[in-house]
Amino acid sequence: MKQSGNGKDSASNAIEFDYVVVGAGSAGCAIASRLAEDPGVTVVLLEAGPTDHHYTVSAPIGIAVTAVRAGPRNYGYYSVPQAAMNGRRSWQPRGRGLGGSSSINGMVYIRGHRKDYDDWAAAGCDGWSYRDVLPYFRRSECHELHAGTDDNPWHGGEGPLHVSELRSPNPFSRRFIQAAQQAGFPFNHDFNGEKQDGVGLYQVTQHNGERWNTARAFLHGGDVRDTRLNGGRSHLTVLTDTQALKIVFEGKRARGVSVVRDGVMQTVRARREVVLCAGAFNSPQLLMASGVGPAAHLRELGIEVVRDLPGVGQNLQDHLDIVVNKQLHSTDLFGRSLPGALRLIREIHRYRRHRTGMITSNLAEAGGFVKSRAELDVPDLQLHFVPALLGDRGSKKRPRGHGYSCHVCVLRPHSRGEVRLRSPDLRDAPLIDPRFLSDERDLDGLVDGVRIVRRIFAQRSLDGMGGRELSTGDFGDDDTNEDAIRSFIRSHADTVFHPVGTCSMGTGSTAVVDPALRVRGVEGLRVVDASVMPTLIGGNTNAPSIMIAEKAADMMRHARTDARAAATV
Repeated sequence: MKQSGNGKDSASNAIEFDYVVVGAGSAGCAIASRLAEDPGVTVVLLEAGPTDHHYTVSAPIGIAVTAVRAGPRNYGYYSVPQAAMNGRRSWQPRGRGLGGSSSINGMVYIRGHRKDYDDWAAAGCDGWSYRDVLPYFRRSECHELHAGTDDNPWHGGEGPLHVSELRSPNPFSRRFIQAAQQAGFPFNHDFNGEKQDGVGLYQVTQHNGERWNTARAFLHGGDVRDTRLNGGRSHLTVLTDTQALKIVFEGKRARGVSVVRDGVMQTVRARREVVLCAGAFNSPQLLMASGVGPAAHLRELGIEVVRDLPGVGQNLQDHLDIVVNKQLHSTDLFGRSLPGALRLIREIHRYRRHRTGMITSNLAEAGGFVKSRAELDVPDLQLHFVPALLGDRGSKKRPRGHGYSCHVCVLRPHSRGEVRLRSPDLRDAPLIDPRFLSDERDLDGLVDGVRIVRRIFAQRSLDGMGGRELSTGDFGDDDTNEDAIRSFIRSHADTVFHPVGTCSMGTGSTAVVDPALRVRGVEGLRVVDASVMPTLIGGNTNAPSIMIAEKAADMMRHARTDARAAATV
């Protein structure tokens, strides 16, 4: 999104910190806070958007507004037309402002399967096995069932990120779990525990019935201040409404970031390192706009090449998802009707008094991890059950009436896409091409998923409530009509908002960062966010992004200690 004016250059008034962190999202808030814990270290956190102080952020049900439309807290990107999805453009919301996408996401706390991380380590990402990363998940977490203790092998009880059980689960979410068990899937009370397989209620990043984004977890209440660009004396300075434009290099070393704020351009310099935490779309965008990326593409746009790094913007992976809806009149379910509106008014009053009820819903209340074939080693599909009808994402059309729905996505897609520059200006949206369904195996997985969801919906706990299925195309009740199911998927599938991989970690020629998350071929520059994931994990990506930041902060702290020790020799 562009701000008005080109900005007045005021680079001579550059300010300086030890670390400059770009992007105050899930990873950025965490790493900035952790780096600033060390005495004598100064950190600045740059964020293009506003603060997170707004009821649509704090009230969990606000996701119904913030995630579906562009605005001050949502970049509201679209992909380029997707050839395998009838030329449709995919809706690509990304958080803008403190907390980033943790301020607009579904609050589902999932780490992924242990095999995901073991596969990273086996592929050359030393130090990233499940055994290596589990302590960082636990460090950040304060699970309400284990608060104040650190003796649970799976969960933390002393971290800043509150994780809770749902306060007021919808009765239909419990019916979904019963129906899934009737369909043969086991119950799982903790997807982040010993095993992932099964169905149940999701744990959420909430506290006392409110969203607990990473800004609340890592920034608010600490030694933090929001200041104009006049130099910061606290350990951590947070600058909102500050658009990063370009990384400033001296030779091959990153020395700072050129920004614009209030129409004034200025350089924020880094004594030690620049850390990009702008996410799977904007981190590669900023690298390329700064001259780090595929040389031919950069030269096409007149950008001076600092480092030819072909992998920047490549390897884009995302969870493509299809939704099955069933219409049913019940004000227990969210919906567009006069009785539903009256119920919602009562629920708002209930929420204000007790922080309970429907306003605490994250919508994706229940779900699970299932196998499309029994012989698989790990679940290959994820379900998200929602006690509401859902329209096509990015569409202004919303189904009327009440009902429920279930998402299903392929957890480890084979399709790979890319991010490219539309222009060298960071205020222009990047070109996003996930190339959804470019690998036919992903379509096969979604066909299996549709059949599994319909099998669950057909069980007595849900089917006994009545209702009718919506928008299933031409196959009706005939699950054997595979061509019709495929047509339905191509017409309605879209992302479930988990893009990763565009600044991939690894040791090969296409890797952008090494296992210490340092950008290859330059100095003083790291990427710390979901873009470094070499492969998509089996689950929601918010918790893993925070884990990456926790681990990166430790690696940077050790690097600083090692450098200090070497200087004294």
